[in-house]
Amino acid sequence: MISITTKSPYALKALTELGRAGDSGPVPIGELARRRDVPVQFLEQLFATLRRAGVLKSQRGVKGGYSFAREPATITVLEVVELLDGPLGRDAEGIFADAAAAARKVLGETTIADVVEAETRAAGVTMYYI
Repeated sequence: MISITTKSPYALKALTELGRAGDSGPVPIGELARRRDVPVQFLEQLFATLRRAGVLKSQRGVKGGYSFAREPATITVLEVVELLDGPLGRDAEGIFADAAAAARKVLGETTIADVVEAETRAAGVTMYYI
């Protein structure tokens, strides 16, 4: 069946905020949680899973926090969803299998960088690439 829990949308919100921070160094998880109104304990669990999967890296200490282990342009939304919620559309049949395939296609073609860019555009802020 097609099942996406609150884990994936919360993680996507926080990853988008992390992507907006750019290369400014690790961002404390509490700051990400506050900016996106995500429960910090819940986000800690989600980010631990993403860190173990090699999507994020963490740094301890006063200047610690999380940053991307890979470029956001190489991390698909589908990858995040499947890491946190399991295979999308597993055991789906008939029309539900078709719906799952369509969802997998859209999520698989959309990266974290795409989500950051779309959010930035929607906010009316121009991003310049050099």
